[in-house]
Amino acid sequence: MNQVVEKALRGMALLKVSNIRHWTDRTFSFNCARPAGFRFRSGEFAMIGLMVDGKPLLRAYSIASPSWDDDLEFYSIKVEDGPLTSRLQHLQEGDEIVMRPKPVGTLVHDALIPGKRLFLFSTGTGIAPFASIIRDPETYEKFDHIVLTQTCRQVNELDYGHDLVARIRGDEMLSELVGDKLQHIATTTREESPAMGRMTDWIRDGRLAAATGGPLDPATDRVMICGSMAMLQEHKALCEGAGMSEGSNSEPGQFVIEKAFVD
Repeated sequence: MNQVVEKALRGMALLKVSNIRHWTDRTFSFNCARPAGFRFRSGEFAMIGLMVDGKPLLRAYSIASPSWDDDLEFYSIKVEDGPLTSRLQHLQEGDEIVMRPKPVGTLVHDALIPGKRLFLFSTGTGIAPFASIIRDPETYEKFDHIVLTQTCRQVNELDYGHDLVARIRGDEMLSELVGDKLQHIATTTREESPAMGRMTDWIRDGRLAAATGGPLDPATDRVMICGSMAMLQEHKALCEGAGMSEGSNSEPGQFVIEKAFVD
């Protein structure tokens, strides 16, 4: 390794890649061995990437694994002309990525005031931080009912979420912890499926209230939102319309949004 690369890698962690899985022609996931001493809160993201022309090319990725896991899991879209994802999607077992070992983010329990129901609204790969949240024991200690929603265009784009929930149900320790507290609602907007439509429409027309036991209530409900900027703004407006206040790490509230994106 030359001195220029060594200098560029200063303060970075090198992570070996494993368990690569291509879910669709647009999405994939992979795992990395967790560096010794690396700590994060479930729901946070890290800056990860590849060395390109001797420099680290980094983007924000939510850590999909829970804070207790020995592995770090990431779930990504594929963008053919994306500066990073066009390269990242071709990872092979044993390849290395780089990570800035300073996790951050607002989709964490500390940014919410106590409540009874937790709604996790996601579209596409926005489900990644919630894959961490719903595998964290703290989630089930703090809330009586957790509603995970994911909306995608095509049915197969929901496979990651379905597999995630199935693994939780099939895990002896997690299933005992989760019990009947976790509810999963997966919808599509283009391809026909058992549940159609954007979750914002479900909120407006009462379908979400009917499916979960009642409309959003600022007194008891807390919300986390992750998706495109348009999706974030639409959900934010609905939360504020329901009388909810936005929270942050410094000032917890009734709902939080994440604004970190991959290319």
